[in-house]
Amino acid sequence: MHCGWTLSGPLTWIRYVNKQVKVKAGKNEEHQGWLLTVDPVSASMVLVNFQAESASVQVVMGHAVEEVSVLQEADQETAERLRTAFLPPSPGGLDPDELRRRRGSMKRWLEKNRIPVQEEGEELRVAGVLTIAAPYRPEDCSSSNQIILDRIQKLIQSLIQTRHLHTHHTPSDQSEHSSS
Repeated sequence: MHCGWTLSGPLTWIRYVNKQVKVKAGKNEEHQGWLLTVDPVSASMVLVNFQAESASVQVVMGHAVEEVSVLQEADQETAERLRTAFLPPSPGGLDPDELRRRRGSMKRWLEKNRIPVQEEGEELRVAGVLTIAAPYRPEDCSSSNQIILDRIQKLIQSLIQTRHLHTHHTPSDQSEHSSS
């Protein structure tokens, strides 16, 4: 496609998504990558290039696009990789028993620290103002109260560090150790 990229609109842009494209932009600039998406307001293109276990992202501003050409269609594996590359990690790597064990362990830890906690399905509800979702890490906490959020995240981090120390320094059971 020559010129007029910003004016061509979403119906044209969608034809390039999930395809490896070469983009000419500005003076003597050329970019290449898999087109993940096009911003509907600015017509900017999000190009992805995959390395072994990671991906690099490049944004080509819509106003600079002069020409777009398709190099190849995505095969099923590449299309799936594009679809999932930027999704948050899911707790799917853990089986339901492990998630249940973690949830129970987190609940006991919070109760031990005199924090009111209730199980609500797969989530833990802390003091009625904070939620901890699977897999129950500091980044899985959400609350509109920033002070409580910060304190609970620090408490969870201390639990993780305590477990890490016990599992890496002694082969014996964690319950034999007390935190001082």
